[in-house]
Amino acid sequence: MSAVTVSARTPSRTGPVRRRPHVGTHLFLIVMAVMWLIPLLWSLYTALRPKADTDKYGYFSIAGTYNLQNFIDAWNQGGFPTYFLNSVIITVPTVILTLLFASMMAFAVSRFSWKFNVTLLIMFTAGNLLPPQVLATPIFELFKLIQLPYSISDSGTLLNQLVGVIAANTGFQIGFCTFVLSNYMKAIPTELTEAARVDGAGVWTQYVRIIMPLTRPALAALATLEVIFIYNDYFWPLILIQSGNRLPVTTAINNLQGQFLSNYNLLAAGAVIIVIPTLIVYLALQRQFVAGLTLGASKG
Repeated sequence: MSAVTVSARTPSRTGPVRRRPHVGTHLFLIVMAVMWLIPLLWSLYTALRPKADTDKYGYFSIAGTYNLQNFIDAWNQGGFPTYFLNSVIITVPTVILTLLFASMMAFAVSRFSWKFNVTLLIMFTAGNLLPPQVLATPIFELFKLIQLPYSISDSGTLLNQLVGVIAANTGFQIGFCTFVLSNYMKAIPTELTEAARVDGAGVWTQYVRIIMPLTRPALAALATLEVIFIYNDYFWPLILIQSGNRLPVTTAINNLQGQFLSNYNLLAAGAVIIVIPTLIVYLALQRQFVAGLTLGASKG
């Protein structure tokens, strides 16, 4: 059989490869996106309507007026400025400390071979398997026994202090971040740190000037997730803080609840106000977030 016949029957390997359209995948993603957007859009729609129009025309109607009065009332009645400040004081240090400690631990277990590196990584990862509710009582009793000067803590302990919430959130989030960062750092070529070691760079220099700049996409993705996780956390502030003026913004919506009657339009406006900061953070870090998630997708 001639070479021309063989080449005519054999498909060319150098030609363009046609990919099948992923109709099922796209349909699934569209359905999931719509399911996630419906509650947010419905809350926004309800927040823009006065309660009188909702009572008159019903929730499933478009008649009536639309304004921002519910947002103004929710902001004033819910005490959002104070609660937002508390959330910032809790979220920002927690994210910074979590990423700092997790990156140090990930650097130690991924770039160096020593006796307990795998054991420590397993311990950090296994900590995520325990639900916070299981450890709520031991941590509460532990924080109650830790004595602090009254110049630092007006309760004399870690209870009823924002630093206690920061410590609890940091401890529970380090395991997840360590697991993600350690896997990310293992993909970085070891020749980089070996060359730096030959040039006289110490461990701290390798960590700060070589590894940390290369893990910036992963850190941005984790920072986005951690801001959302910690900002939306309701459990630890509820357990560790007794003073109402020290609670985060996720609890401010309770101030909009009536004793005998609930204004759901006002509650919807408060819920939308609470969601806005997380949307801003995600939109600001969207490019870095997607880059951190998809960086290793094309690697074999």
